[in-house]
Amino acid sequence: MSYGALLLLSLWLGYALAAGAKNASGVTVGSKPFTESVILGEIATELLRGRAIEVRHKSQLGGTRLLWQALLAGEIDLYPEYTGTLLEEILGNRLKGRREVSALREALAEQGLGMSEPLGFNNTYALGMLAARADLLRIATLSDLRNHPSLKFGFSNEFMARADGWPGLKRAYGLPQQSAVGLDHDLAYRGLTSGTLDVTDLYTTDAEIRYYSLRVLRDDRGYFPDYRAVFLYRADLEQRLPAVLPVLRRLEGQVTEETMIALNSAVKLDKVPESQVATGFLNQRLGIPPAEPRLASVSADLGRRTVEHLTLVAISLTGAILVAVPLGILCARKPRLGRWVLGGAGILQTIPSLALLVFMIPLLGIGEWPAIVALFLYSLLPILRNTCTGLRDIPRSLLESADALGLPRFDRLRWVELPLASRTILAGIKTAAVIDVGMATLGALIGAGGYGQPILTGIRLDDTGLILQGAVPAALLALGIEGLFELAERWLVPKGLRL
Repeated sequence: MSYGALLLLSLWLGYALAAGAKNASGVTVGSKPFTESVILGEIATELLRGRAIEVRHKSQLGGTRLLWQALLAGEIDLYPEYTGTLLEEILGNRLKGRREVSALREALAEQGLGMSEPLGFNNTYALGMLAARADLLRIATLSDLRNHPSLKFGFSNEFMARADGWPGLKRAYGLPQQSAVGLDHDLAYRGLTSGTLDVTDLYTTDAEIRYYSLRVLRDDRGYFPDYRAVFLYRADLEQRLPAVLPVLRRLEGQVTEETMIALNSAVKLDKVPESQVATGFLNQRLGIPPAEPRLASVSADLGRRTVEHLTLVAISLTGAILVAVPLGILCARKPRLGRWVLGGAGILQTIPSLALLVFMIPLLGIGEWPAIVALFLYSLLPILRNTCTGLRDIPRSLLESADALGLPRFDRLRWVELPLASRTILAGIKTAAVIDVGMATLGALIGAGGYGQPILTGIRLDDTGLILQGAVPAALLALGIEGLFELAERWLVPKGLRL
C-alpha cells in the first residue's frame, strides 16, 4: 500500500509541477476579485495576445496585498491598480508625505516596479445608500451621516482595514457609529436592497449605482484621494520581453469614466463575458479587430476544473496519509509525546483557512502549491487522531494473543494492529478527504483553480447558475469519495470486522 501511495503521489506531483509552472516565456497578468479589475486584466490580456505575445490571465486573486506580493515575487508580471491605493495603502510609509507622481514612480522603482500613465478614469471610493432612503433622511453628504447614529453601516472587508478606509473615514468625519459590518463588496448591494444595511462603500464606476438607484454621498471634506487606474508592472519586462510595454501603453488615456461604467454594466448587468467585453472595447477604441473567439463548452470547463480540484485533493490527502498514519502509530506507542503531537495538529486545524492560505504565499507563491500545503495541514488531524484512537482501542486480550504467538513487533503491527484499527483509520481518511474537497474551493482566491473559480465568479456577478457550476460538482465529488471509501472498506477491512 505504501508503494502505491508513493507512486500516486509522484504522478500527481508531476502533473501539478507541469500545470503550476510559471509562464516563464510569456506574461502573466493578474487581477483583483472585482469586476472592473478583471475587465482591465482581460483588456491587457487580449491586447497582448493580439500582438502574438504569450500571455496568461490569473484573475480574481485575493486582495490588494496579495497582488502586490505576487508582483514583487515575480508570480505575476503586471496588474491593474489605482494611484490612491498606492499612495494610501501600499507605499504610504515610503513616500513620507510626498504626493506627487514622480515620488510614486521613485518608490516603485526602488521595488523593481514601474507604472503606466493613467488609463483615463478616476474610480475613487465613496459611500452610498438608496436614493429614496437618503431623500427621506435628507442625507446628501458624508457629514450628514453624523446626525443619524442609528444607521447600519456595512463595508467591503478590504475597506474595513485599509488606511484610507473605514477607520480613517470615521475619524475624519467624527462619525458616531461605533462599528460596521464587514462583507463581500458584491453582497453589500443586496444588503441595501433588503434593508439590512443603510450605507456601504462604493466604487464610483460601479454599474450597480444606477441599477439600484443609489445616492453617492458627497465627500464634502475631500477625504478620499484620486484613484486613477494604472497598470503596475515588473521593471524587468523591458529586458525580458521588450515588446510588452509599448503595447500596454496604447491603453493610456483610452478609458473614460463613462466607458468604464459601460464596460462594468455589460458584465455585471447584461452578463456578457469579460473576454468579449474586452475585445469589443479594443475594437471600438483602438481599432483592433477581434480575434477568433475561444469557445469553451460548459463540459470542457467542468472537466478542467475537475482535474484541478482532484489535483489539489489527491496530492494533499496522499501526503497527509503518508505523514499522519506513522505519526498516529507513534502517538499510540508513546502517549506523552502523542498529546503534544495531537495538540499541535489541533492548533493547525483552528487557523482560519483564508489566513493559512495567505501565510503560505510568501513561501510558495500563488497557485496550486500554497493551497496544497494548506489542505495537507488541515488533513492531518482527523487521520492522526483516528489512527491513534484505533490502535489504542484494540482489546488488550488480542494483543496478548499476538504476543503469545511470538510475533515480532513490526509483524504484530502489520498483521494484527493495523487490520484491527483499519476501520477507524479509514474513517479519519474519509473525513479528511471530504474536508479537502470543500476547502479546496477557497484555493481559487490564490489562483489554484478548481471548483472555487466559478463560485467566486458567480458571487461577483450575482449569477446563481455559475455558483451552482462549482457547488454542485464539489458536493457530488465529496459524495463520490465517500462511496469509494465504502468500497475500499470491503478489501481493506478484515471480513470479521465488517460483520
